Amino acid sequence: MVVLGCLSLSLAGGGAQAATHAKKGKVLKPAAVAHKSIRAGKSTRGAKRAAALAALRHIEPARPSFGQMQGLHGGADPLDLKSSVALVVDQDTSEVLFSKNSSAVLPIASITKLMTGLVVLEAGQSMDEVITITQDDVDTEKGSRSRLAVGTQLTRGELMHLALMASENRAAHALGRSYAGGVQAAVEAMNRKAATLGMKDTHYVEPTGLSSNNQSSAQDLARLVMEAHKVPTMRELSTSQEMQVPVGHRVVQFRNTNGLVRDPQWEIGLQKTGYISEAGRCLVMQAKLAGRKLIMVLLDSAGKYSRIADAERIRRWMNAVPHGVARHPSGPKV
Repeated sequence: MVVLGCLSLSLAGGGAQAATHAKKGKVLKPAAVAHKSIRAGKSTRGAKRAAALAALRHIEPARPSFGQMQGLHGGADPLDLKSSVALVVDQDTSEVLFSKNSSAVLPIASITKLMTGLVVLEAGQSMDEVITITQDDVDTEKGSRSRLAVGTQLTRGELMHLALMASENRAAHALGRSYAGGVQAAVEAMNRKAATLGMKDTHYVEPTGLSSNNQSSAQDLARLVMEAHKVPTMRELSTSQEMQVPVGHRVVQFRNTNGLVRDPQWEIGLQKTGYISEAGRCLVMQAKLAGRKLIMVLLDSAGKYSRIADAERIRRWMNAVPHGVARHPSGPKV
């Protein structure tokens, strides 16, 4: 229908051209008029395309991540991982099976939301209480988009679900804002919990992960994943594949940001993804591989899909070695 509409406009414009030429004693056939109009349209589209390409040349390149600035991407590893930081730990024994820059302290993006979820659950607030998304929940740090319009009303449980499954920033901020004492009290609780867990490299400044000042190490995050995996609600919501919520007069469907939860080759007990430019692509999981329960941490992956590809490399590596055989111990127990 759009094409037909454009063609009608072109022909109408061609009629005006025919009238002009008629006044000058010239007669143009309709086909010639249409052809001339189409050529003019192509010329306009070509000019717009050229202008767009010219604008692209002036776009600043993406800022390097903290890991790139620290030179962490320069080192090789036996699995050829694209993540500059990686850690694989046996959940039952705390044995380190694989380690790569695991003590580096970097921004952790939305991995933050695991701690947000933990402290909200530990506070014992009602999951049925209805909370309204307000202007305070709109991201002014990165300007990220959200499908939760200001005025949307959801229960705390639904906000928790969206924060852990779909990494919804407004949902996570609303959880912090509605915490007893507000966002500041929630952040203080997050830092206290980190200290309790022995996460010495970790510091939080807000509940979403949009700030690059939310930082941690792979070793600390392994502790966080182990703790979060103990909580049934954290396991259930973080590995949920999708959910639908009413937003205004329509129902909006959200999906898990980690496609591996839909892959039958994976048995995932808990997961969280994260991304801001300063942190690169991040992924933490509890998963069962090769008969062992594992904690996996992947930080600062440069490509959009490389964190998933790295997880697959680790899965194949684990499955390639007989059960019970030490694989690549490269550090102390976590």
